Amino acid sequence: MSDEGASREPGETDGQRLAAVVAKPRSQVAIESLRAEGVYDDTRSVTQWTADSVAVPVTAPPQETQFREVVRQVGERRLKTLDDHLRERGWTDEEIDAAPSSWAVLGSVVLVDIGNSPRPAEVGEALLALHGEAETVLARHGISGEHREPSVEVIAGAGDTETVHTEHGTRYAMDLAEVMFSPGNKAERARMGDTVSAEERVLDMFAGIGYFTLPMARAGAHVTAIERNPTAFRFLVENVMLNDVDERVHPYRADCRDVVPGFAEEARADRVVMGYYEASAPRAEDSRAPPGASHEYLDSALDALAPGGVLHMHEATPDALVFDRPIERLEAAVAEADRDVEILDTRRVKEYSEGVAHVVVDARIQ
Repeated sequence: MSDEGASREPGETDGQRLAAVVAKPRSQVAIESLRAEGVYDDTRSVTQWTADSVAVPVTAPPQETQFREVVRQVGERRLKTLDDHLRERGWTDEEIDAAPSSWAVLGSVVLVDIGNSPRPAEVGEALLALHGEAETVLARHGISGEHREPSVEVIAGAGDTETVHTEHGTRYAMDLAEVMFSPGNKAERARMGDTVSAEERVLDMFAGIGYFTLPMARAGAHVTAIERNPTAFRFLVENVMLNDVDERVHPYRADCRDVVPGFAEEARADRVVMGYYEASAPRAEDSRAPPGASHEYLDSALDALAPGGVLHMHEATPDALVFDRPIERLEAAVAEADRDVEILDTRRVKEYSEGVAHVVVDARIQ
């Protein structure tokens, strides 16, 4: 579907090298839609078309995705890997072995752990060449502080760290220099949208920019979302509007302990999400967690949860203690509250750091 009129030269066929021209800010949304249509051509590169648009290669004119026009694109075949691009820049095999092996494209920003790679600026330029829809490459150096603030460095491109990332239909506006966004949690964010039922009453105790709140609200749940970091809260409110779920999300900028009593007095939750885990995970040989870890809020979570409700507890756990430690902590808190617990599921979401895993425990509390 064209939003500004399609133009194709007479005699074009589906087998020709075509590209759909789209506005650059919505290129990620368009690529996702074209993939779903089955017409995105991943053998060719996304290329700049005009100052504010890109040409996205397609195998046939789109029927469902909005575009400005469909054009003939000669273009070179895509160099399919970062290694290809670095090799073209004269990198040796030894240098390529030290290059990043993974990164994430979040809207117009490429987020990469640069590690010990030589010549980070060249890595950044190669990533921009690989991902024509991106404008900035950020090297990620870690997360610190009680608000989980990221440390990043611009290594290539325009330097704009604000972006809108689309994931399974959910749109996340964020500033990657100010708020944390973990690409490795993608499956868990999608799962929460699939898990909730319409009209459920949900409490998201550490909402951030809406990581779990948004997919749950888009699925029809009514979510009370609490976030005390002022920057994250600003993006939470923006994202609620961006995803048109303002009638189903009730955001609070506060400490969750201060919100729970009033929330529970009104009505207790069918589901509580505890998506925060300690910013400085303990060493693998140390079972202690620093102040502010998710399990320290279990008393408030249980106060908010109705009998028969489901609790989702996230934790950064040393490999040797997966899943024993979070389950033991949960069972102890439930016993203290004189309630019963049934463990429904346990999941390893991703590696948090060397020897430490990000895990989730789902439990029904009676």
